[in-house]
Order: sequence, then structure tokens, then C-alpha cells
Amino acid sequence: MAPQFMTPAVSVFDDKGRLDIEQNQRLYEHLICGGVSGLVILGSIGEFCGMDMATSMKAIDIATGYARGRLRLFAGASRMDPAESVTLANYAADRGVDGVMIVSPYYFRLGDDAIYDYYRFIASRVSANIFLYNFPDRTGYSLSPAVALRLARDFPNIRGLKDTVPDVAHTAEVIRTVTPEVPYFEVFSGFDNNFAHNILSGGAGCIGGLSNIVPGVCAAWMAALEAGDLAATARYQRIIDRLMAVYAIGDPFIPIVKKALVLLGVIRSDVCTRPMLPPGEAETVRLRAVLEAADLCLSR
Repeated sequence: MAPQFMTPAVSVFDDKGRLDIEQNQRLYEHLICGGVSGLVILGSIGEFCGMDMATSMKAIDIATGYARGRLRLFAGASRMDPAESVTLANYAADRGVDGVMIVSPYYFRLGDDAIYDYYRFIASRVSANIFLYNFPDRTGYSLSPAVALRLARDFPNIRGLKDTVPDVAHTAEVIRTVTPEVPYFEVFSGFDNNFAHNILSGGAGCIGGLSNIVPGVCAAWMAALEAGDLAATARYQRIIDRLMAVYAIGDPFIPIVKKALVLLGVIRSDVCTRPMLPPGEAETVRLRAVLEAADLCLSR
């Protein structure tokens, strides 16, 4: 399979905090024209945790109505109540998504059996292809390669995993553990700068937030890797390495990514779900400096 770089798309809201259909479609067109492999809506950067079920369903309607069939399309179906995850996953499947992504339960640290049981409950009730989502910084624990293999063995609709960890060793271990036995299982890195290492380790690619900002760079990086062009691969790696500074400007980083898209003229609004606030003046100045250093053309 060719290297994939998928975009976990931000969710764009108007000044009243409502999903803005036109602005979300503008973002999707920016990403499609930029050449990314696919979209993931309602991920962490898509602020799934700040949306109720009705808003989440509307986000799915907007994305599937505009982008389905134009590129690969996943929808997040992460809810604290697994029954709600089932409802949302089946809703997304009925609207033609290619997969749903579900984060491990968060708030309490959980053991392997509890994690397995959570996904067992969902997978046995969902028609969609499921992608596990490991994000230890938010859940307090890591989904182990052994649990991933057990789930992939037992549920054919569990088709892959997004591994949002800075340590590439964990991602490589998931690949080594699961894919020899379940070859269709796709392992994606969640940190943009781990994309090349993921591919070289036998993974599927990356689901990385910087591709909201520079989809063309990510598409060219995919092409360089597929062509075996080491010099070009290294060149794009260095561009992304520098742009990783975007994530350090504010915590959480979601308002920073939205502000970058505003500065680039892709969207007009940097409104986020509460309690996230738009970047202040100092953060915006730092962001401008990072984007200008990457030779990106900013709106004035």
C-alpha cells in the first residue's frame, strides 16, 4: 500500500459557536486540493469532546455530504458512554464513511482486560471499520500491542490503530506484533514528524494535524517516500520538524492550528469549543514567525 498522510481536520465554528458549513467545506477543499490521502473528522483536533451528539452528527453530515468518495474519510466516534459510541459509529457508517476512530476510555487508568472489553462491546455492535486510537497523554495509559493484536484477531472490523505517542518504538512494536498475523491492520502515527519512520517500519503512514496547514508538503512527502527519493524525503522531514514548533506555542494547540488557517486565508474563524480560547497577541506573533520561517504566504 502507498504511504498515506491523512488529515485530522479541525472543526470550524461561527461566532455563535455553531458549525459553519461553508467554512468547513472550504477547509475540506483546501485539503483535497492539497493532495492528502484522507480526512478524519471529530478527532481530538476536531474537538469531539466539546460536542454533543447532535452536533457530532451534523459534523458527519457536512463531511460526508461534501467529501465522501473524493478521498478516504474517517469519523471519530469517541464517547465516554460506549453505547453512544455505537450509535455515533453506526450513524457514520450509514452515511458512507470508510472507518470510525475511537479513543481508549479516558479519565481512569485501565487494565488490559477493561480496555479489551470496552472495544469488544463496541465492535460487536458496529458495522463500520474501526480504528483504535491510542493517546496516552489524554487517557493516562497506553494501549498495548498485545491488546491491539487480541482485538484484531477477535473482531475483523477492527482494522487499524492511530498511535499518538512521541516514541516511535511503541508504534514499531504494534506493527511488528499485529501485522504479521493480521496483514490488513493499518498502523498510523499521530505525530507528524514520525511519518517517515512509520512507513519504514512497515506502517500505513500518519494522521497528523500539521497537514491542515501544509497539505501540499505532506502530499509531496508521501510521493518522495513512495518513489524512494531519500533526498526529497529528508527535505520534507526537515520542513515538518521545523513546523512542529506550532504545537508548542499554546496548550492546547487546537486554537493555534485554527489561527494558522486564518492567517493563511483558508478559514475565517478561530472559535473553539469551551473552555479553549483563541490565541492571544503574543501567541499569534510567535505563530506568524514560525509560519513565515516556513515560507508560507500569510494573509494580512
